[in-house]
Amino acid sequence: MDNDRHQLILIMERSEFLRETLHRSKALELGTYFVGAGCITQTVWNHLTGRPLTYGISDIDLVYFDAANLSFEEEDKWIKKASLSFNDIPFPVDVKNQARVHLWYESKFGIKLNPYRSLEEAISTWPTTATALGARVEQNGDYRIYAPFGLEDLFTLTLRPNKKLITEDVYDQKVEKWRSKWPELKVIEW
Repeated sequence: MDNDRHQLILIMERSEFLRETLHRSKALELGTYFVGAGCITQTVWNHLTGRPLTYGISDIDLVYFDAANLSFEEEDKWIKKASLSFNDIPFPVDVKNQARVHLWYESKFGIKLNPYRSLEEAISTWPTTATALGARVEQNGDYRIYAPFGLEDLFTLTLRPNKKLITEDVYDQKVEKWRSKWPELKVIEW
């Protein structure tokens, strides 16, 4: 295991809410899933900048992939199950079936999206190289980390746009929001 992955696992284990979230997610039996994006990235930023590990976190992204059932009713079943499982975690859990994102993405964001073929493909389109990140605890207790752009930007506090899906305006909004909380971030312009 490389040093960055080892360091990431240590930080996630040090964060009580993230450790609990990762271990409880395993018990949901979602199939292919990851806890990802901001809650992990921001926990690492907090660790690196000496802030409380929960500082600035607004929610937990729990994503899964079920192309066999694209109904909202099925996704809602998992949303309700997660809500019960995580009712004592201090952040809302945002559960999304990435196999059905193409059904609502255009009406919400104005961009037509082809169906994702895998959970990893979905994560590889997330807005920045530092937030395109997922983690889970396997049934045997090992961590599985998916970081299509590596972990260097995460650990160097670098915001770099992932131009696969987002627009410059969306990137600028995210940069503004995150820089207001972590002024140490190094921003790569669009």
